[in-house]
Formats: sequence, C-alpha cells, structure tokens
Amino acid sequence: MPRELLPGQRAELLIVDVDSATVALRHATDTLLIEAPNWSPDGRALIVNSAGRLFVLGVEAGGPDEIDLGGIAGINNDHVLSPDGRTVYVSSDDGHIYAVALDGSGRPRRVSNDNGEGFRHYLHGVSPDGRMLAYIGVESAGGTVRANVWLLPSAGGADIQLTNDRFPDDGAEFSPDGRWVYFNSERASATPGHAQLFRMPVPQAPQAGPEQLTFDERVNWFPHLSPDGIRIAYVSFPPGTVGHPGNVEVLVRLLEADGTIRDLARVRGGQGTMNVPSWDPTGRKIAIVAYPLDAPPR
Repeated sequence: MPRELLPGQRAELLIVDVDSATVALRHATDTLLIEAPNWSPDGRALIVNSAGRLFVLGVEAGGPDEIDLGGIAGINNDHVLSPDGRTVYVSSDDGHIYAVALDGSGRPRRVSNDNGEGFRHYLHGVSPDGRMLAYIGVESAGGTVRANVWLLPSAGGADIQLTNDRFPDDGAEFSPDGRWVYFNSERASATPGHAQLFRMPVPQAPQAGPEQLTFDERVNWFPHLSPDGIRIAYVSFPPGTVGHPGNVEVLVRLLEADGTIRDLARVRGGQGTMNVPSWDPTGRKIAIVAYPLDAPPR
C-alpha cells in the first residue's frame, strides 16, 4: 500500500542551497504524499512520486502534472532519469524495473530479468553514459532476506552482482565519472540497522573491497554525488534507527571532499525525503521532501 499523509500532515518539496544551507519552499500539499525528487538534467523540472504514480513540476512554477507510465503497476519511490532526460526508469510494485519515455511515445519496456521467485529490484542509479543501471536486489528465501548491489544494462542483458554477502545494502548510485558505485550498508557494524556510507569500484575498474566513507554514531543512508563528484549529500537518521522509516527527525547532510560534514537541513521525514539522485545540474542545489505535522495552512 502506498504511504499516506497523517491527519494534520503536509508534504513540502524544498530546494536547498548547499553553500548557504538556505531552504526554499517549492510546493506544499496536504493531499499528495510526494516522495523522492529527481532533478531533470536541463535543470527545469522536478520529478516526484505519489500513491504509486509519477508527477512533474517546474522548478520555478507549474504542476504537479501526472506522467503517463503506460499502465505499469504502481511504482515506489525508486525512479531515476536517463542522462539525456528522455527516459525515466522506475521500480514497479511487481518487483521489476521499467523504462518509460517521458514524451509518451511507445510502451513501457521492462528492463530487469526474472531472477527467481522472491527476488525484487529496487533501482537507484544510472551510469553517466546511460548504459548501466545500479539497483538493489532483494532476495527472500527460507525466512532470510539478503539485499545486495547489482548492475544491469539499461538496454537489457545479464545482471552483474557487485556485493554478495549477508550485510544489508541500499541506495546504490554511480559516481559522475562512472568508476564507482556509492551505497549505504550495515557491513561495518554488529549493531542491526547501523548503516554507514561506502563505495566500491565497478567491474571495469581495479577491484577492491568496499571503502567506508562515514564513521559516526548516526545511521546514514542514500549517498548522492554532486555533478562534479566532489560532494555527497545524504540522509542521516538518529542513532539506533533500523531501516529508513518515515516520520522521524532526520538531518540532510553534506560530506565534503576533505571529510568534513555539514548539516544542510533538519526535517521531519526519512523515507521519501531524498531516496534518489536529487542534485541540480549546476551542483549548487538539492531537492528534498519534508513531512511536517500540524503545519499551518499555506
């Protein structure tokens, strides 16, 4: 079932200036629980999901207008635009990944393979050349659940598994140069739920194990690389959080190239706040969603 707003709750689409940490309200609604903004490659539009559907808003004004997904079953908040902005890749509630032309031409194309009963695909990234998708493959079998990082050709083809272990991984996304995949994982902790940020090279690069990037008491999810590959925006949950729930107070943080961390925003959110790539093409702004309770009407 899609998430719904609580009584007295609003969804606020916010634009954050990463240098000044100023936050501007782009859109507020008490009827749609919007999630997971993508910024279009031309910088003109924001893509969000709500109630299993996909919507577009202009960065300055206009929308939300529904995007025709061609009859795909309800989608979740894992959707990413191709580098040319012509295609949106979505994770459907049927467990598969689809490609949809944003101009409405043609039928949706299923990209993912049948990887066995109980296997589901959760998309998070597209390579800078548009040829590969990064996703989390979740396998449920024998009462256990494994979540690993996989790659998949966007045109269709054989899957490539990057991690293969018991540690829960999520949020896999390419670096702008295509050499690395960034993700969050619990592999560095014996405490359930204590995720940190990692990266590892893609198969074409020299092989090495996952490299840890954050080392703190908070629970860190969804690393998103700035267009120049220097900064990482991510969602940081309170210590002790398990998974990535909604309706908790989270920090949206920025990891700088020198290892320093800055807080950009503190919002009520978590799930839906910044699940997918959300940088503007200039690298100056990110888009996030907050879910305040008992917010005054606007």
